[in-house]
Amino acid sequence: MSLTLLQGTLEQGLIYSLVALGLFLSFRILNVADLTVDGGFTLGCAVSAVATLAGHPILGLFMALIAGSLAGGVTALLQTKLKVPSILAGIITMTALYSINLMIMGNRANVPLLKKDTVYTMAAQWLPGPYTKLIVITVIVLIVSLLMLLFLKSGAGLSVRATGDNPDLVRSSSINPEWTITLGLCIANALVSLSGAMLAQYQLYSEITTGTGMVVIGLASLIIGEAIIGRGSMIRCIIGTMVGSIIYRLIIAFAITTSLSASNLKLISAIIVALSISWPAIKEKIELARLKRNAKKDLNSSSRED
Repeated sequence: MSLTLLQGTLEQGLIYSLVALGLFLSFRILNVADLTVDGGFTLGCAVSAVATLAGHPILGLFMALIAGSLAGGVTALLQTKLKVPSILAGIITMTALYSINLMIMGNRANVPLLKKDTVYTMAAQWLPGPYTKLIVITVIVLIVSLLMLLFLKSGAGLSVRATGDNPDLVRSSSINPEWTITLGLCIANALVSLSGAMLAQYQLYSEITTGTGMVVIGLASLIIGEAIIGRGSMIRCIIGTMVGSIIYRLIIAFAITTSLSASNLKLISAIIVALSISWPAIKEKIELARLKRNAKKDLNSSSRED
């Protein structure tokens, strides 16, 4: 694997880590299976691309944050006020976002950004060299991760964490769990949209199908990170989302470098996701088989001694 490919993989892994971070908040902390992610990621791409075309790439990132939070708010509204099941609420919002994203992109399936200024080209004026994109992406991801850590340790963040653990306890503490769920989903989807916004300016185009399968990829990155870094403190979990996302992109990059047919790439991605999600169960079965073998050996040893 060449240095250029490795750098690009690291850059994309950091961008996608924001998706994993958003899913960490919704899936792990709130215990909500939020499928808004696929549409919210494309929403961030679309908003960022349109703003970049208008000459405002930095504003495009902030607009993507706001748009993503609104999408998360719609899902939360369906779930908390209209009592729609969480999975179905996410599907409804994701379906609606497909048409909304097309409207934002001017009813075009693809919006190119060739020869347009992006946050990366603007930063190149002060950070010349081949690592400009990597530095910009790393700084943004670190700032977002730090803000997420501070939020999770704040009063509102602790309320969100408590809602995922025991909503009845939160309700008995005079805290409205509907408000904490809404807050959590808004922030989670804002992170997902920011990731899409950064990717659109990184790859210089926005496409209507960019977010397809993003929720599964994000969950795979999250679980890979947890398998390697482990679960514990919030800072450990946040670092795990970054590590898992980078490793996932490295696996995909390795598959590409082995001259894998493009038609098989989705199959490889599906296998990686399946193995990542099922790894805890596989690990448990391996450990159980090892214990059985050791118990059998001890039994045979005792029999020979008798």
